[in-house]
Amino acid sequence: MRNKLLALTRFQKRLVTLSFDILLIWFSLFTVYCFRFGFETLFANHLISLFQMCLLAPVIALPVYIRMGLYRAVLRYMGPQVSFTILRASLFSFLGLTAAIFLLDLDDVPRSVPALYWLVSALLLGLSRYAARYWLMGYRLKDIMLSTVTPSRKKVGHKEQGVPVAIYGAGEAGAQLVESLDNSREYRPVAFIDDDAAMHGRFLAGKQVYSPDCIEALVEENGAEEFLLAIPSAKRQRRQEIVKSLECFGLPIKTIPGIKDLASGRFKMQEIQDVDIGDVLGREEVKPIQELIEKHITGRVVMVTGAGGSIGSEMARQALVRKPTTLILLEHSEYNLYAIDRELQTTIRKQGVEVRIVAVLGSINDPARLVDVMRTYKVETLYHAAAYKHVPMVQYNVSQGLRNNVLGTLYTAQAAIACGVKNFVLISTDKAVRPTNVMGASKRLAEMVLQALSNEGQVPFYHAHLFGLEGTQTVANNTRFTMVRFGNVLGSSGSVIPVFREQIRLGGPVTVTHPEINRYFMTIPEAAQLVIQAGAMGQGGDVFVLEMGKPVKIVDLAKRMVSLSGLTVKDEYNPDGDIEIAFSGLRPGEKLYEELLIGDNVTETDHPRICRATEEMLPWLALHDALNQIMATLGDHRYKITRELLLRYVNGYRPSGNVVDWLYKQPEHAVEPDQVA
Repeated sequence: MRNKLLALTRFQKRLVTLSFDILLIWFSLFTVYCFRFGFETLFANHLISLFQMCLLAPVIALPVYIRMGLYRAVLRYMGPQVSFTILRASLFSFLGLTAAIFLLDLDDVPRSVPALYWLVSALLLGLSRYAARYWLMGYRLKDIMLSTVTPSRKKVGHKEQGVPVAIYGAGEAGAQLVESLDNSREYRPVAFIDDDAAMHGRFLAGKQVYSPDCIEALVEENGAEEFLLAIPSAKRQRRQEIVKSLECFGLPIKTIPGIKDLASGRFKMQEIQDVDIGDVLGREEVKPIQELIEKHITGRVVMVTGAGGSIGSEMARQALVRKPTTLILLEHSEYNLYAIDRELQTTIRKQGVEVRIVAVLGSINDPARLVDVMRTYKVETLYHAAAYKHVPMVQYNVSQGLRNNVLGTLYTAQAAIACGVKNFVLISTDKAVRPTNVMGASKRLAEMVLQALSNEGQVPFYHAHLFGLEGTQTVANNTRFTMVRFGNVLGSSGSVIPVFREQIRLGGPVTVTHPEINRYFMTIPEAAQLVIQAGAMGQGGDVFVLEMGKPVKIVDLAKRMVSLSGLTVKDEYNPDGDIEIAFSGLRPGEKLYEELLIGDNVTETDHPRICRATEEMLPWLALHDALNQIMATLGDHRYKITRELLLRYVNGYRPSGNVVDWLYKQPEHAVEPDQVA
């Protein structure tokens, strides 16, 4: 019955409500007459009078109810304000009925009847609507009868009332948001905005629904000071359009968690956050190819290195959804490992997923630990996300950047070979293409390591003694190595976005290194999904490149973030603005533009946003010798020689600026790269 009613059109629902109200009016009159005259006297002497009133009362009441908006309110989401509307509508109905009795000279109708009718009809109208509301929301009759009434909070002054906000989205999320806000002091909903023309002018939870064309009038009439987006089901392109349309009003724009969080009760006021910058820069995610995204995960033992980082943690989340038998999280930061383990364990409990999570503390520079873990759990697929990725930080700490990104990758790859791991996917970066910094060069070297290993059926290990092998001993290689290269991800730990957000919060200035600097951006979930699918297409030694869309100027990103915060940029054209944008100059090793390809040899794949690149490489023995030379320069900080060697072996490396490592000292007698052991 409930589902049938909910499936009716709005016109049909209004017709049902109107018909029910007529029955309530007749029942109210019958009750009043019985109370006034008694049951037996009513049928003996006052049936004609009752019949006249039953004809007259609906004719007067229904137009009043319609005019007062009783049939514009959505029953499932109506708020306490509807009670006042019902009281007023019943009062006007009573006044109209009293006037009609006087004008029609109905002498046999006692003066007490209209007054009693007003009280009874108002009570029944209110009770029937609240009962219908809870019934349509899925409550049982006993729940409705025994439910307690939550007193509304006392509202005195702006601080106690909260910030007046307009909610964009008059759907289920918007209605639940109002209900949550009614129990808080942070925000006070004043109106709704919705694209659905059928909702315009109606009332949802006691708040009027406005058209997007009437936002200016809404702000003036209701004093809204912020916009809250309650449109979790909207596509990213539509969210972009909405955010852009709201920016011109100069008010902060915020968003809420998904509808699942609202419905589950996990939603808290603290989770109302600044609008996701992905709604401004992101693009619609392409639906993953199911065969690819499950191929190397479902029913397998999967391991993620760097599992506590921005990319690694999302790789772990995406892997969990595809139901591996065991998911191993390797992380050297105790707190980061604890955080992602706790999150995934919570997901497992709530969703009932049968996956074993193994949280392992360890470093990718500890071969014995890597082999122990992979051999114990018989790892089949490994996603290598562990790396130092912050360009200036690695530029000032050359030895650690190279050891972690190059040797760490090599040790992890060799452990995978030794333990028979079937699939190994390296998460690389666009900074590996014609790098101008040590971080980019180290990631390109890591790619070259996997390219070289892919061409070897029998591998003589680098630093073989760390794996319990003799120097000349070889190991059969049955591991498929794949590299996936992409640009910046929105909201990662090394992203400019958290920095800009904090600078705006503190009142500025927002610092940008150069007015022309730009970057590619992608959301973390999209990047993780594409990495998984690219890894499934690898045949051995493949370098995959993710299509990143158009690059974005960082200064434009800064301006948009200022605007989304409800503030204005302070510049020569607007000296009274709120936030200044300051240019600090390029940092050591920083490029103005990033690239994704070294050469032009690129082919398409089965996925529209994944391409396969063919890059130059060194044979394993030659690379083995190159690594020996490079690593030999690190112990006594001969970083100028390190740079010369990177220039020799990393195609396209063009360092910008001088060596800036904190421990670098200019040697008295420079040693040529050829002299390095």
